[in-house]
Amino acid sequence: MSETTLSVVVAGGGTAGHIEPALAVADALRARDEHVRITALGTTRGLEVDLVPERGYELRTIPPVPVPRKPGPALATLPVKVLNSVRATIAVLKDVEADVLIGFGGYVSAPAYLAARRLGIPFFVHEANARAGMANKLGVRLGGTGLNAVADSGIAGDVVGVPIRSVHSQNRSEHAQQEARAEFGLDPHSPTLLVTGGSQGARSLNRAVAEGLEQLRAGGVQVLHAYGKKNEAPEAGEGYVPLPYISEMNKAYAAADIICCRAGAMTVAEVSASGTPAIYVPLPHGNGEQGLNAQPVISAGGATLIADAELTGHSLATQVLAILGDEQLYEAMVHATDQAGLGSAAEDIAERIVRSARG
Repeated sequence: MSETTLSVVVAGGGTAGHIEPALAVADALRARDEHVRITALGTTRGLEVDLVPERGYELRTIPPVPVPRKPGPALATLPVKVLNSVRATIAVLKDVEADVLIGFGGYVSAPAYLAARRLGIPFFVHEANARAGMANKLGVRLGGTGLNAVADSGIAGDVVGVPIRSVHSQNRSEHAQQEARAEFGLDPHSPTLLVTGGSQGARSLNRAVAEGLEQLRAGGVQVLHAYGKKNEAPEAGEGYVPLPYISEMNKAYAAADIICCRAGAMTVAEVSASGTPAIYVPLPHGNGEQGLNAQPVISAGGATLIADAELTGHSLATQVLAILGDEQLYEAMVHATDQAGLGSAAEDIAERIVRSARG
């Protein structure tokens, strides 16, 4: 590393929950120094294939290493797959002359941590979820500096929050809201519910929208619905705009008065930063981390929760209309979203990365 050039590798592939925090930190690093070299490490299978180049960063790919959850033939081949992936990662780190690496969990991060340890490159481990995954636990055991979104995630390290893009920060002016609604073909003056199940959509949320749409429209609420590219497209109608995917979520947040969505760590952080009250429907699989992700903002009073098994069109519409129909409650929820955040996590992490590399 020269005095003026810094080479940083961000490792986070597969889902938006791993990629977006990595790119948020990349943006913060670039804002500090336009000459910093940032390389994103991913695979050819994940969303990073599209998201990373779209944001103007170089993507280097390595073989993914999914860990089988049950004994079988796939488990027997795991050591060879890990070795090949680590070797590929070492080659990338040497080629870009990496000074420091930060991983965000998932299939890409474990080989990245192992390669950085092998080369003696300082590295950070960011855990966005309330319960740490296996890759990040490994990273901290290997000597990585742990950074947590919330306390007690299962890895040691400071609590810094979830890094998000500054574009998601609050812009709740009436003009911005009306402008965003008009861009989506919505009535600029009608209360708006945003429903999104993430990049892949969520069938239970889609079903609830279909069942509850008539009740919502009767209550004067229009719906902007990201239903997922892999799901069947619903029919648009008055006060209902279905889209397979929303690339500019900041505009969708600006358009919305209230949001119904999953509770991935990145989603909760972005929604809270936008200052929008939410109804979270945690994914009913995994180790329950989505429910835990949403708990701080729910405890602060900025959101409510409906269990996936209890989500119906009626339960969704009833909660939405109750919140939007009570001005005092609604304003209290807007205010409470501010109390659940941890400030500028991306900038904080960028500062730590630079200090580590320069030090």
